[in-house]
Amino acid sequence: MKMLAMDTSTLVMGIAVLHLEEKRVLGELTTNLHKNHSVRLMPALDQLLGDLELNMSDIQALAVSAGPGSYTGIRIGVTTAKTMSWALGLPLYSESSLTVLAMNGLRFDGVVVPLFDARRRRVYSGVYRREGERMVEQIPQQVVEVDLWLEQIAELNQPALFLGDDVVRFEEVIRRRLGEKARFGTAAENIPRASQLGMLCRHKWANHEPPEHADFSPNYLQMTEAEANWIKKQGNGETSHAQKS
Repeated sequence: MKMLAMDTSTLVMGIAVLHLEEKRVLGELTTNLHKNHSVRLMPALDQLLGDLELNMSDIQALAVSAGPGSYTGIRIGVTTAKTMSWALGLPLYSESSLTVLAMNGLRFDGVVVPLFDARRRRVYSGVYRREGERMVEQIPQQVVEVDLWLEQIAELNQPALFLGDDVVRFEEVIRRRLGEKARFGTAAENIPRASQLGMLCRHKWANHEPPEHADFSPNYLQMTEAEANWIKKQGNGETSHAQKS
């Protein structure tokens, strides 16, 4: 059995095909470009399957990153995966994009901190520690102001490996707050891997965890700007109505 995994939750677009029974990555395609995933995802998928001499009829399961990350990128990946799941009758599994990135620090002897920029000096992040061949959350995923986040990490008093292309934007304040306990990933370690996504979802498949339901939706960790504006308008409307009454 084979699984197709796709991750479009950041600027990195990754696709991988795994052999489920053999726990083997058959092929992987990764790019890190400022280009539209909606235009490039399906051609990249066709390319990888072609290189492996496979068709979609050879795929028995799907995996997708559920966020957080880029709103647009997440929607592209999740919508594509859900459409393929429905059209082909394939089970769909998902995993957090932060957990996927944290897997690059599996061999680190300390805590691992995957991080995406959430703008306005905030980050999407979580703190992980290795347990066997998996990364387990030590501090739950959240969207948080970076200085407050570093306070939480400093309280652990452990070496902390920061992963992600966005880490460079906060490297100075990280070094200032954590000193020698701050470690930083290499260029390769900072890129989420679709093969890691596939292996995480393969674990769910092997342990007979149920796939996602038809109403599965991304995990943004916060409201979209459109949602926040709508709620703000509703709140203003209620206030105005109350004042009039």
